[in-house]
Amino acid sequence: MTAYKDQVQGRVKEVQGKIKEVAGKLVGNKELQAEGKAQKTRGKAQAKFGDVKQRLKVSKKKATKKKVAKKKAAKKTAAKKK
Repeated sequence: MTAYKDQVQGRVKEVQGKIKEVAGKLVGNKELQAEGKAQKTRGKAQAKFGDVKQRLKVSKKKATKKKVAKKKAAKKTAAKKK
């Protein structure tokens, strides 16, 4: 699953869990309230996982760009020495 999908699905689950939690409080159903709380927590975890995947992806791109820039600089330096 992509980082974006994890982020979106996690936040959707988070909202669904919050709705269940509030509904459980309103009707006095402790089981529904606990289920909602658990779903909300799982959603937060999935969204955070997506956030981390996204950050790693961005960091990897930046590292690759730096590597390419270093290689180009080294080639220019070598060409000037010739």
